[in-house]
Amino acid sequence: MSQTSPFFKLLTPTALALSLAALTACGGDKPADKDTHAAAATSGEMAESQELTINNGAEPESLDPHKISGVPESNIIRQIMVGLTSTDPDGNTMPGMAESWESADNKVWTFKLRDANWSNGDPVTAEDFVYSLQRVLTPETASPYASYLADAKVVNAQDIIDGKAEPSTLGVKAIDEKTLEITLSEPVPYFPDVMIHTSVKPVHKATVEQFGDKWTNPENIVVNGAYTVNEWNVNDKIVLTRNEAYFDNANTKINKVTVLPISENTSDVARYKAGEIDMTYNELPPEQFTKLQEEFGDEVHVSPFLCTYYYEFNTVKPPFDDVRVRRALALALDRNTITDKVLAQGQTPAYQFTPPATQGSVNNSPEWEALDQAARVEQAKKLLTEAGYNESNPLKFELLYNTNENHKKIAVAASALWKQALGDNMINVTLTNQEWKTYLDTRRNGNYDVSRAGWCGDYNEASTFLNIVKTGNSNNHGKYSSQNFDSLMNQTLKAGVDNAKRSELYNQAEAQLDADMPLIQIYHYISPRMIKPYVNGFTGKDALDNWQFKDFSIAKH
Repeated sequence: MSQTSPFFKLLTPTALALSLAALTACGGDKPADKDTHAAAATSGEMAESQELTINNGAEPESLDPHKISGVPESNIIRQIMVGLTSTDPDGNTMPGMAESWESADNKVWTFKLRDANWSNGDPVTAEDFVYSLQRVLTPETASPYASYLADAKVVNAQDIIDGKAEPSTLGVKAIDEKTLEITLSEPVPYFPDVMIHTSVKPVHKATVEQFGDKWTNPENIVVNGAYTVNEWNVNDKIVLTRNEAYFDNANTKINKVTVLPISENTSDVARYKAGEIDMTYNELPPEQFTKLQEEFGDEVHVSPFLCTYYYEFNTVKPPFDDVRVRRALALALDRNTITDKVLAQGQTPAYQFTPPATQGSVNNSPEWEALDQAARVEQAKKLLTEAGYNESNPLKFELLYNTNENHKKIAVAASALWKQALGDNMINVTLTNQEWKTYLDTRRNGNYDVSRAGWCGDYNEASTFLNIVKTGNSNNHGKYSSQNFDSLMNQTLKAGVDNAKRSELYNQAEAQLDADMPLIQIYHYISPRMIKPYVNGFTGKDALDNWQFKDFSIAKH
C-alpha cells in the first residue's frame, strides 16, 4: 500500500513532537492490578508442563539455513540446527558440533567433532560440513549469504562465487569422520566466532537431495539441534518439539515451543496480556512502553542489541546515484526526534554503521555530527540545489519498508522531518510497505529507491557490519561500490595487522562510508521485549540476542 503523509505540514520542532505524539497515541487498557503480575514462585520447582509460546515477528521465508538472511528465520533455525560453534546464554562462543578447535597461524583451523547424531540416527560427520559449506556457494542454492565465507577468507570462496572455480575447490576438507580442516587465505583470529552463524550450519545431504525444496517440511526434515519441526501452518504457527536424538537432550527442559508470526507489536502485546504468549518479539509499541514498564515491571526486558537501523539508497538508480542527494537527506534527517520522540525506549542516534559497543573499537564521529540541526539543514539545501532540485523540480522518491507498526511510524516521521527541514515543495516521498517475504525479494532484486533496513551482528566484531557494504557482497542490495572502502576492509586481515591497526582501518572505512553516504544510519537498537516471570533462562546479556530454547525452563506458577 502506498501513501504520502500530508498530515505532517509542520513549522516547529515543538509542533512536530506534538503531532508525533498524536500519531502514536492509542486508547489505554485499564491497568491490571500489579499483584497479578507478581513474580512466580522462587522455589526453583519446575512446572509440570514445559511448553512455551513466543512471537517471532514474521512468517519465515524458509527454514533452509543456506537460503535465508533474516532474524525471524535465524531465531527458529538455531533451535533446530547446530553449527561447529554455538553461544552460551550470555553470548560467549562455545562448542557446538565441534567440541574443540585449534590453529597455529589463524589460517588453518582444525575442528574436532563430538559424537552426535542427526534426528534420523545418522552420525554427524565432517563430510556433512564439507557438503553444507560448499552448498552455500553453489549457484543453485542462490544463498543471500554467499559472501559470508568469502568475507571469512575461506580459500577459493570468492572464486567460486565469481564462477572461476568449482565448489569442490573450497578450502574445507574432512580429514576423517570427526575432523574438519578449514583453510583461509588470510589469518582470521576470530574465525570460531564467525562459525556461530545460521548460514554455516550443516544440513543433512541425503534429505536435501531426496526432497529438494521440500526438505524442511515437517514430514521430511532431519535436524541435529535440540528441536525438530513438528508442525508448520503458514502465517499461523510453527510448532517445535524436542529432538530425542540431540546430543544434549538430557539437559533440555522445554518440550514444545509454539512460534507465532505476529508482525504488529500492539497485537503481540495484547496477546501477551491475555496470557496467549509467554515471550514477545523484541519490538514493543513506543506509545505503550512507559505504561508497560509501570504495569509489568521486570517482565519488560531491555537488553543490549548489536543492530543498526538505517535507510539504504539504491546507488545505481537516479536520483540516488548522486552522492549530493544522498548526503542531503542524511544531513536533513533529525535522528534525535526519531529516537527521543517516536521511539523513546533508549535507542541512540547513529552516525556510523557499526554500533559503538561492537568489538573492534569503532568510534568514527563525522564532522557534521557536531553541527546543530539548522546548520545541517543549510548544508542539505545547498547540496540539493547543486544537484538541480528546487520547488519547480522537487526531489521525488519511494521509501520502502516491511509491514510493521514501528517501521511505519519511523517512515512517516522521516518523511515529515524531511519536509519540515527542506520545504514542503522541495521533496515528495511516497511510502510503500510490503510483507516480509515480498520486501526481501524487492530489496534483493533492487526494485526500490530507498529502503528501510536493519543489520544485526552475525558475530561480535566490526567486520560483520562493514563487510556487507563491500563491492559485490550478497547483502549489498544498494550496489554501493568504493575501491578505497574495499581496500581498507581487505587490509584488516593482512598478516601483521594487530587489533589496534585493525581498529584504525575500520574507522577509516566508516569515514569513507560517511563521505559516500550509501546509507542513512538512523539509530542503534536496544532489544525491548516482555517475558513471563515463570520463564527461566533468558539472561539479557547476549548482545547478539541468540537465545536458545534449550536453555529455558518453565517454573511452577
